[in-house]
Amino acid sequence: MNKRSRFILILAVLALCFVFLWPSIKWYALTPKEDQALALSTLENIKSYSTVKAAEDVAALKAAVKADAATALTEDQKWLKKAAEKNYRNMEKAIPSPMTLRDALASFDSEAEISELIEGRYRTKILADKKSYQNSVKLGLDLSGGMNVIVKADLDAVVAAQTGNSNIDEATLRANAMAQAVETLSSRIDRFGLSSPTIRQQGDDRIYIEIPGSAETDQINSIIQGRGILNFRLVDNEATDSFNSYYNTNMTTTFDSQGNLIDPSIIPEDCEVMGYYTTDDYGLDQREGYIVVKKEIVLDGKHIRSAQVGTEGITGKPQVSFTLDSEGSKIFGDFTSANVGKNLAIVSDDRVKSNATIKTAIMDGSVAITGFGQQEAQNLQKVLQTAWLEVPLSVESQQVIGASLGDQNIRQGLFAIVVGLAAIMVFMLIWYHGAGINACVAQILNLYIMFSILSAFNLTITLPAIAGMILTIGMAVDANVIIFERIKEELRLGKDRASAVSAGFSNALWSILDSNITTFIAAAFMSQLGSGAIQGFAYSLAIGVVSTVFTALVVSRLIFDVGTEAFHKQKISIGWGVK
Repeated sequence: MNKRSRFILILAVLALCFVFLWPSIKWYALTPKEDQALALSTLENIKSYSTVKAAEDVAALKAAVKADAATALTEDQKWLKKAAEKNYRNMEKAIPSPMTLRDALASFDSEAEISELIEGRYRTKILADKKSYQNSVKLGLDLSGGMNVIVKADLDAVVAAQTGNSNIDEATLRANAMAQAVETLSSRIDRFGLSSPTIRQQGDDRIYIEIPGSAETDQINSIIQGRGILNFRLVDNEATDSFNSYYNTNMTTTFDSQGNLIDPSIIPEDCEVMGYYTTDDYGLDQREGYIVVKKEIVLDGKHIRSAQVGTEGITGKPQVSFTLDSEGSKIFGDFTSANVGKNLAIVSDDRVKSNATIKTAIMDGSVAITGFGQQEAQNLQKVLQTAWLEVPLSVESQQVIGASLGDQNIRQGLFAIVVGLAAIMVFMLIWYHGAGINACVAQILNLYIMFSILSAFNLTITLPAIAGMILTIGMAVDANVIIFERIKEELRLGKDRASAVSAGFSNALWSILDSNITTFIAAAFMSQLGSGAIQGFAYSLAIGVVSTVFTALVVSRLIFDVGTEAFHKQKISIGWGVK
């Protein structure tokens, strides 16, 4: 590889690394702490915050117009001017010039439309910050503080519950059970307002959960071990209409702060009110209204055996189909026969997820539900499968790390890296003189590349990972030492600068590759066979091996070649006794 090719390759690698590292830079350096806290909250909290802020902004805009009808649009309101101009063009009306705040607001059909526009701006900003965090290097609990929990799923109980069903493969059943357990925990933890949890399967029957920040141990345990309640209930349409009429005129006095009815007499004694939820574009439950359902449970979710998403034969619209066991088929058949034409609600975690009309008696235990979009159908399928599998979960281990200890670990880790790097750089400058500068540049680029790759793969930095970085620093300088000593040997034989550099790198190539390849193999085995801290150390070590080889053989060689060809140097400052 010639000098030009090396230069282009290095520029390409550094540019790509910057792209990888940019989300981390944006998150840790350019995002204010208050914005970070907001982005790390749950999607439901983000949605609530955006809605409230939008309402406040609309009120402020209306107050400004009321105070002065000729209020001009400010520089910060260019987005409003742009939206208003688009509205005027759609209405085929002349765009006012100059446009006042009153003109801009008048271009919207309703206050709700303005609120939706403003809410979208808040949502876009916060979700962009959240995406930066998701694409950035994460700090492990030993650095950021928080809690880690290992949950064991009792897959044997799942298999035992399906003993009578010979159509289900055991391996498939176990895999589906674990997938649904992870999905259920993710939804449950996010719903309870625990910020940015990391949830992943560990081994065959365990789930690893990391929850940054402070969280109550008892709350976590209740969330993990509790099961989502899924059942089928009859809808009281007459009571629903009556309640909604009452609610529309008494919105602030219908429910208390806990969501309970202040006056239970407004619905029949054998009924209760539940929110009816659909799924919005972000996968969040969005309440569309309220439905009054019977307290009596028609069918429990434990009778569901399978669920899948398909399409309705005539219209081609999404359809969720599920099958019941023999007991459930009998119960459901008798119930649907007696209630044709009425509505049946599917309730999950006290939320109505589907409100379907019973068109005919269903006697064979095969049920099909239509009337929603593809995303809603897939979400309903997950709800049904969660009830079908019913995976018993238990907390196997739990560890809490204080935030103050995490801050201390960060300071100590950074101190170790800085001191280790500085000590090595000083040694290289003293021992190898001018060539030591070459090694220092390679070391700095080595750490830059390492952090970039960690960011690219969204890996987590922990104390063991920092230990891997420090070890990499020592290994990286070792490659430079081998190269420099080989060059010194060639210079002692009387070769000129260019020949000594070329021969030195050629002779050192396989020594460097051999040592780094064996280290990479060891790191690869540790990453596959180990877990937790061992994996963190293995990943950073493996990444360090790759970046070490690149900086030692490509970056260092280019620096020597530039000195020889661009600056026409004849000698190398490479240590004592060599000129």
